[in-house]
Amino acid sequence: MGLEEIFENNRRWAAQIHAEDPDFFEALSHQQNPKYLWIGCSDSRVPANEIIGLKPGEVFVHRNVANLVMHTDFNCLSVVEYAVDVLKVEHIIITGHYGCGGVKAALVEHEAMGLIDNWLHSVSVLAKRHRSFLESAPSETDAIDRLCELNVLEQVRVLCENSIIRRAWQHGQGLSVHGCIYGLRDGLLRDLGIDISSPEDVEARCESALHALTSRFEPKR
Repeated sequence: MGLEEIFENNRRWAAQIHAEDPDFFEALSHQQNPKYLWIGCSDSRVPANEIIGLKPGEVFVHRNVANLVMHTDFNCLSVVEYAVDVLKVEHIIITGHYGCGGVKAALVEHEAMGLIDNWLHSVSVLAKRHRSFLESAPSETDAIDRLCELNVLEQVRVLCENSIIRRAWQHGQGLSVHGCIYGLRDGLLRDLGIDISSPEDVEARCESALHALTSRFEPKR
């Protein structure tokens, strides 16, 4: 697909939106008022708006390899700060996906890949922390998918410990952080059972979600 085809697709899309709502783009140009911030993976198969069926203007989006939240990533934190302090989003949804290439690279031994190895270091540390749980998986694919879920739970915890989120809660702002995972094979978004709306909830709900995840795979007696 060359640029001309991309432009043609864009014209077709804009015409369709205009036909459905002639005032859509004019109204959109004057305001941005999303309720949601989506933090997801850069994978081209995981487009936020399409997955959750929302139009432009309804979800603020940040994406990076393996949907990571790090206290040293000022790109991500700038997005979070703007979404929370300016846009006043009500929900932050951290979304991973099964079969994530970044998570796989952090779990499976491979030749040095360059800068991405440094980016994925925290996922590698997470994998080592849960080594026995991952090694009990029946296959490498299952182990990768387990780590994808663990990674989402970890990013929710990291985000909830950030000063931006803590400050919003201290000021009484209504804000919830959620963890979800997307299935490439069926197109379905799955709730990982972690929803945090106050600093008092962070530790207990992170532990509860982790326990629920690991318990799903305990051998039956």
